[in-house]
Amino acid sequence: MVKQARAQVTRDTIVEGAASVFGRRGYGLTSIADIATASGVTKGALYFHFPSKDELARAVIAEQHRRTMAAAAEVLEEERPGLETMVLLSGVLAHQLLTDPVVQAGIRLTTDIAFFETPATDPYRDWQRLAETLFGRGVEEGDLRPGLDPAMLASVVVASYTGVQLVSETFSGRADLLQRVRELWTVLLPGIVAADRASALTALPELIR
Repeated sequence: MVKQARAQVTRDTIVEGAASVFGRRGYGLTSIADIATASGVTKGALYFHFPSKDELARAVIAEQHRRTMAAAAEVLEEERPGLETMVLLSGVLAHQLLTDPVVQAGIRLTTDIAFFETPATDPYRDWQRLAETLFGRGVEEGDLRPGLDPAMLASVVVASYTGVQLVSETFSGRADLLQRVRELWTVLLPGIVAADRASALTALPELIR
């Protein structure tokens, strides 16, 4: 048990170290030597846990996704209306992108699709499924327009959010990310909310702080 615990600590340390390098340099410019140095382990120890850079990158993505889903679960436990929950989740992910190096690296790696033989699509699919569920609730609760397709809206919102955070990273190193996410919802809401709920829901973007 002690040996297994030590191995898990070493593995976690390597993932953290890899995230710190991947987050700064991306997949293509990161070497195994860089990761070993950042993790404080030998290359031999690193290869024992992760036979390739690809596998290590996917481990960072998996840990990033675990963290974002855990944060999402906390918001879901509050049992707010579907649309409000979706807006809050977008803010939670934005805060993680601003503060958590593993989340920053994982999100960056999922967009580095040119370097992966098989792109890491599962995180996006999970977010789309969750968004579809919440938007479906929004329709049922009367906050979203009747007849609105939750799956289509989820696809548009996840793609738009990805673009917003990438542009924010490019222009300001994400310093303006929260403002850009608020602006995204400010533009989207008038086109998707039910007419009789519009005035009550216009303040939703201000939940993102």
